[in-house]
Amino acid sequence: MTTSARLLALLSLLQARRDWPGRDLAERLDVSARTVRRDVDRLRELGYPIRTTKGPDGGYRLEAGSRLPPLLFDDDQAVALAVALRTAASTGAGAGVAEGAARALSTVRQLLPARLRHRVDALQVTAVGRAGPAADPEVLLTLSGAVRDRAELRLDYAGAAPGRRRVQPHHLVTRGGRWYLVAWDLDRDDWRVFRVDRVTPRIPAGRRFTPRELPGGDIAAFVAARFRGSDDPTGDWPCRGEVILALPAAEVTPFAYDGLVEDIGPGRSRLVLGAWSWAGLAAAVARFDADVEVVGPPALRDAFAQLARRFHAAAR
Repeated sequence: MTTSARLLALLSLLQARRDWPGRDLAERLDVSARTVRRDVDRLRELGYPIRTTKGPDGGYRLEAGSRLPPLLFDDDQAVALAVALRTAASTGAGAGVAEGAARALSTVRQLLPARLRHRVDALQVTAVGRAGPAADPEVLLTLSGAVRDRAELRLDYAGAAPGRRRVQPHHLVTRGGRWYLVAWDLDRDDWRVFRVDRVTPRIPAGRRFTPRELPGGDIAAFVAARFRGSDDPTGDWPCRGEVILALPAAEVTPFAYDGLVEDIGPGRSRLVLGAWSWAGLAAAVARFDADVEVVGPPALRDAFAQLARRFHAAAR
């Protein structure tokens, strides 16, 4: 094995595990402990922050440095990185990083061997879906740091209830191409979900806080419940009804989302669906553009009647 090949193999080992005893490295590389020490010194000269660890046999650890040295990836890691960058360049990941991802992808692609470059180039991504304001990457980093440090935040919010807020940030989540901050609002004494693209943090952060237990204990269920209009993360939509549609189940199922669809005969299906309001549920059923029979509850029937009056007035 040449010196260059051995240095690459050593670097790959150091990246794969936090601590390596010197004896284990020598055995894996089939060299002496003295050669390992010389190779480690060569990597240090190239800018890799490798620290010597104490112990019976001594060892080595690749530390995080103040600058980014050259990195070594195997084939699968390189392709995964390129795919992730191409996806981020196409969608922006809701974080305003599309331009940076595109430039990073160009850099990575130039360094890929031809056999890997062809695999990456075969992936073409087109973002389809609602476009929304991207979150500022600097704001994301600030909020993420506050979540990590458990530090109270003062922020300006431009949402439905704009103004200055004092919050205890607990989670930073992404949903539907947007970023959200889940935090305890100190002034309203309740949990709130803030759109990050509407947040302007005030620096510096405040005092440390003890994390509160999130209702239900599961962040995904909590956020999903809030978007359903419910405060109960273990519960269902606040409004749920049942109807019979004059459509076959095969035509209803692809557009029923989390609803339940049952085939009850030729050209007929039963649909159980939820929504944040009865009017919203009636409108969701109406979009199937088919004859509807309301099974229940009465509140759904009343919502249909209310919408019918409004639509009739709009058609005049």
